[in-house]
Amino acid sequence: MPQISQLLEVYGGQFFWLLIVIGIIYFGIARNMVPKISKTVDDRQKRITDDLAAAQGAQDRAEQIEIDYRASINNARADAVGNVNEAKAKAALKNEAAIKRADAAIAKKADEADAELKAAKTAALKEIEAVAAEAAQAIVATVSGAKVSAADAKKAVKAAF
Repeated sequence: MPQISQLLEVYGGQFFWLLIVIGIIYFGIARNMVPKISKTVDDRQKRITDDLAAAQGAQDRAEQIEIDYRASINNARADAVGNVNEAKAKAALKNEAAIKRADAAIAKKADEADAELKAAKTAALKEIEAVAAEAAQAIVATVSGAKVSAADAKKAVKAAF
């Protein structure tokens, strides 16, 4: 084809120089720019890797701190429960001792009151016997006109009780 051969004759030198310039640009970029870009990409990748490693290390430290925190909280809780149980036991012992002392005091007062009641009952019975003996003497004297001795009246009252 004549058009193509004409193009090659007219533009052949320009195509040659175009290929030379493109080759220089290609090799210039390949020799100079590609290593710089590769270095930048590698540096960026290294920084990302280092940041991820630092983040993982921080996460591991945070998890360890959380584990230690939870362990210390659990230990403190166990100590608090132990202290509360110990305080409850001491309070129970003190209360038990106080209850025993109060029971002993109440029992002593109850025994004293019982003794006083028995003494009062005995005294009241003696007075009642004496009054009943006098009343029996008066009743016998009034009803039958007979006179009864105080000793006989007391014997009769004691027999009736």
